Amino acid sequence: MALTGNLGADVAIEAVGVPDTFELAAELIRPGGRVANIGVHGRPATLHLEKLWIRDVTITTGLVDTCTTPQLLKLIAGGQLDATPFATHHFSMDDAIKAYGVFADASTTNALKVVLSAGIPSIEAPRTEPAMAPA
Repeated sequence: MALTGNLGADVAIEAVGVPDTFELAAELIRPGGRVANIGVHGRPATLHLEKLWIRDVTITTGLVDTCTTPQLLKLIAGGQLDATPFATHHFSMDDAIKAYGVFADASTTNALKVVLSAGIPSIEAPRTEPAMAPA
């Protein structure tokens, strides 16, 4: 809030998928601002309509669409974005059901992206910090 003179952010993106970060994004948004929720939530989050309504805050939710996938792939292929830190868990194809379970329970397994590969042993290495792309 100090960075915005206590006005709040124009846009807050919740991409973690836990109630605390959604609620924080909603608190830090300015009047007329937008909260974009793209995190995969496995638990309910509190939505304070009594605070958001009077401030005319817009909240959008949804899955990442395929319209931006080609641009994302170009950034990765061009070396502008290192996507490997986001792959937090690796499973063999034989463990596909287990992999889906780990991703479905991301709030406790800390799974960001789960990779399925043929012929590799399963590796479950939970992250303790969010992955960040290099600057």
